[in-house]
Amino acid sequence: MHIHVVPNRGAAPTVLLRESYREGSKVGKRTLANLSRLSAVQIDAIRAALRGEVWQPVAQCFEITASRGHGHVHAVALAMQRLGFASLLAVKPCRERALVLAMVAARIVAPHTKLATTRWWQTTTLAEDFGVADANENDLYAAMDWLLSRQPGIEKKLAARHLRAGGLVLYDLSSSYFEGTCCPLAKLGYSRDGKKGLLQVNYGLLTDARGCPVAVSVYEGNVADSQTLLPEVTRLRHDFGIEQLVLVGDRGMISSKAIADLRASDGIAWITALKTA
Repeated sequence: MHIHVVPNRGAAPTVLLRESYREGSKVGKRTLANLSRLSAVQIDAIRAALRGEVWQPVAQCFEITASRGHGHVHAVALAMQRLGFASLLAVKPCRERALVLAMVAARIVAPHTKLATTRWWQTTTLAEDFGVADANENDLYAAMDWLLSRQPGIEKKLAARHLRAGGLVLYDLSSSYFEGTCCPLAKLGYSRDGKKGLLQVNYGLLTDARGCPVAVSVYEGNVADSQTLLPEVTRLRHDFGIEQLVLVGDRGMISSKAIADLRASDGIAWITALKTA
């Protein structure tokens, strides 16, 4: 048996299932069925069956030797691309930029230590997508040093993108307790984590009105909130170009000493609550 396609002028071809037979020395053909109403896929299946091929689900035709996650990695990479994230780090591509991009993506998808990250991302397409499949934990630490050296320039780009004159800027100081004894910033201080008796590091975060981070500063663990205010004011005015400021805060942030220092600067006002003497 075989399938015979008969062309029709101006119309779809006629598809016939036919077989050949012999009568004496003569060979003839007869039609067994008209397959013209079947789809092309169905006709191909009949052809394969006539050739003796065995049809089975596609999943049974493959042996899965490895399966790496891709969808979540692609979603994060696409979001980073739309945000222009790479250009914030460096205008030109380089090894360090690729490593930092990969670390940020990994931090969003599955936060780990640097060593665990280099092991985890081999289970996904992340390392290949960012071109860092051969990186180890030492490469990641070196890339973080590179990133630290570029922090001022990155923060200026973020400020230009998110801060505007007359807009709202948010700032606060927080802390994280520290395990270890080698960090020079780790000190005993007021613990916002509720981890009394443990060393800690303070960090100040500057954001726009939506809470989008623009700049971060790190301080010793025993530094008070008010001691970090003036450096942030200086940064806003000199680095980010916000000349006119109205500071709004509690007396823990805007202290009497801070106000005395602010009085010497033009273009700065404040709203706070202080105890009367």
